[in-house]
Amino acid sequence: MYPSGRPDVEQLIVEVNSRYLFGNALNPFRFPELAALESEVVQALASLLHRPDDRSGPAGAMTSGGTESILMSMLAHRERARAGGIEHPQIVAARSAHPAYAKAAHYFGLELVQVPLDDRCRAEPAAVREAVTDRTAVVVASAFTYPHGVMDPVEEIARIAAEAGAGCHVDACIGGMVLPFLERLGHDVPPWDFRVPGVTAISVDVHKYGYVPKGASVLLHRDDDWFGHQGFLYDQWPAGLYGSAAMAGARPAAPVACSWAVVNYLGIDGYTELVRGLMEVTATVRSAVADLGDIAIVGEPIGPVLALVSGTVDLYGVGDAMAERGWYLNRNVEPRGLHLMLSPAHSRVLDQLVTDLRAAVAERRVGVGGARYS
Repeated sequence: MYPSGRPDVEQLIVEVNSRYLFGNALNPFRFPELAALESEVVQALASLLHRPDDRSGPAGAMTSGGTESILMSMLAHRERARAGGIEHPQIVAARSAHPAYAKAAHYFGLELVQVPLDDRCRAEPAAVREAVTDRTAVVVASAFTYPHGVMDPVEEIARIAAEAGAGCHVDACIGGMVLPFLERLGHDVPPWDFRVPGVTAISVDVHKYGYVPKGASVLLHRDDDWFGHQGFLYDQWPAGLYGSAAMAGARPAAPVACSWAVVNYLGIDGYTELVRGLMEVTATVRSAVADLGDIAIVGEPIGPVLALVSGTVDLYGVGDAMAERGWYLNRNVEPRGLHLMLSPAHSRVLDQLVTDLRAAVAERRVGVGGARYS
């Protein structure tokens, strides 16, 4: 869940959701307003992520979530590879990449080639270069990763992909609505969007740090003609032409309309202020973790996603103790530890969160072995 902590935003969502409850985003002829709203959301994100201004064709489309955006990107990269004569295309992705890449490989007859992480839990460029072959259709970089919240070295990975004639998909499903505003706030953000040569597609979830209810993601393409590889058209049946730019046929209208409403309501300044508050929350939690002494944060997370590890504290037990206090912390397995995804709404309960975390750690501070990461 990604609550904004803003009652005005949540009230807007309730009102827009009710208005568009029964619309169908599949049919742009019956619901032209929805088609226009979707186009404006896509264009807003394309501008935010610096898609080149000389592109005049469709920048992409909305989907139901990050998994579907990734699926459609992998499909487009597969079709482009096949058009270039590659019969059995490959996806090259780090072990930290989302399971949606494995799902895409399963669904679309692709081969997933996983590469190891470096000591900061990022994709290892040397391993990526070694994994790329003449069958590679797309190389994946995450900005930032779900398990650890760290930035893969997008520039290096995109360069490797371009040199091989492959595409580069940047998975910004979590970070896409955080990183542009971190940059505006003066944080050091490594290059990751369409300003990086070789990046061919980017996925961004509006229903994460865009603060829209579930069912709203955007897939963007750098080049106009790539969108054609994503779409499906069919007219060999009695009801005439059927077309879809995503996996789903009928699509709920409310996520499209809510995305348009919230993106326009908040604007650049509104999102920047939300990220400012979000990073204040994150800084407080990071400071509290540092004060605990024997718990470390994995890698160098850039935003509000943190992974915790320890050689002396049973962190799974800490997670259980936190659950008893009403908090849910996800479990990581590589490395073994806890996973926190913070939101602006945590500012209202931050003191209690820190107090409960300290108490939970005190209860579970026992020798459990294992590596410690910094």
